[in-house]
Amino acid sequence: MNSAFDAAAIRARAEVAITVALEAGRETARFRRDSNFGTLAVENKGLQDFVTIADKNAEQAIRDGLLSRFPDDTFMGEESGGRSGEGGTWVVDPIDGTTNYIRGFRHWGVSIAFVVGGKVGIGVVYDAAEDKVFHAVRGGGAFKDGLPIHVAATADPANALVILGHSRKTSFDDYLAISKRLHERGMDYRRMGAAAIDLVRVAEGAADLYYERHLNAWDMLAGALIAEEAGAMVAMPAVDSLLMNGGPVIAYSPGLAGEFAFILDIEELAAVPVKPSSAGARRFLSPAPRQS
Repeated sequence: MNSAFDAAAIRARAEVAITVALEAGRETARFRRDSNFGTLAVENKGLQDFVTIADKNAEQAIRDGLLSRFPDDTFMGEESGGRSGEGGTWVVDPIDGTTNYIRGFRHWGVSIAFVVGGKVGIGVVYDAAEDKVFHAVRGGGAFKDGLPIHVAATADPANALVILGHSRKTSFDDYLAISKRLHERGMDYRRMGAAAIDLVRVAEGAADLYYERHLNAWDMLAGALIAEEAGAMVAMPAVDSLLMNGGPVIAYSPGLAGEFAFILDIEELAAVPVKPSSAGARRFLSPAPRQS
């Protein structure tokens, strides 16, 4: 990791990011509860690709909250853009799952990653459905409101639950073929529409796989680190490539590695091996967010 970011610097950023994610997530949820469709000011960025005034307000609040404390960091947001810098870069999706948010389906979240030296050092995800914050610092474990989490120990595909993402950037026929193959192995599957939340579902053991063929970096980086630190096998392109072009992500329970090897072959990726510390006790690096 960049020498300018020692453990204390990373810890300070993680603590601020947890607070910022919780505040932005709660305010965004409150705004949705108090709004009707007309006041969301929905704009169409493409087919089934929306942005609302809530996305823009949340991103500005997150930017202000992070850069007011760390003004030398750079910021890359889904709505406001930006580029990665030579130091550390915050990569943010203010509402991951905007379509769900618009329709009142509470499977959405706030995703905040901190990238330094070509690696994700911090991942923070606010989960609107539970009003909780997941977080991880590289090498320090994964947590949900301060309590350690770990991937499921599922080994039998007949007991597996998987989540498959899909966007119109990739082939629907390929998505159906993969769904069919997993179904034939006895697995149940879902498509939920919010990658950051789907990845933390793997991290906490609620699902055994999350796979999507193309995502933007702000959709996946925070959740991927949380899943990895929770003991998941994670495969995705290099972070610098994802920041430029996006790409696939695969995160899954180690006990089902053989079942999902064909997906790695499709994407020509190798999974990050589970760290020995993933199965043991973890040191909590940041304070749990206070619940109101």
